[in-house]
Amino acid sequence: MSLKDRITEDMKAAMRAKESERLGTIRMITAAIKQREVDERIQLDDVQVLSVIEKMIKTRKESIEQFKAGNRDDLVARESQEIELLQAYLPAQLSEAEVDALIREAIAESGATSIKEMGKAMALLKQKAQGRADMAAASAKLKAKLSG
Repeated sequence: MSLKDRITEDMKAAMRAKESERLGTIRMITAAIKQREVDERIQLDDVQVLSVIEKMIKTRKESIEQFKAGNRDDLVARESQEIELLQAYLPAQLSEAEVDALIREAIAESGATSIKEMGKAMALLKQKAQGRADMAAASAKLKAKLSG
């Protein structure tokens, strides 16, 4: 079963169970997927759906920071719930050691020796870790390894 199918089935289950908050979040996911499909005139595969979900999580994390600054604890709680629901669709996250191992592999495979060649290594790393690691943190680690 594809990820899109799983999301659709979860939406139906949430409707039957009358879980309005879960249903609302799942509908946001399907809307974002459909929007991207219409914009790009393609059918998204699982990797592309994961990138849509990751983008939604990133947006919510940024919103949480803003809401905390504005002392809006009610909105922080709502955004946190949405992040939890969104993360349920992501594959199991890699540990720090696994991310470090993938970074070493990417550097070895790409032959990158300096920060100028970071793009090659990052492309390989992204293929292997997409959806399973925080790519911003992985990028920072990769940059540190190549510059140090």
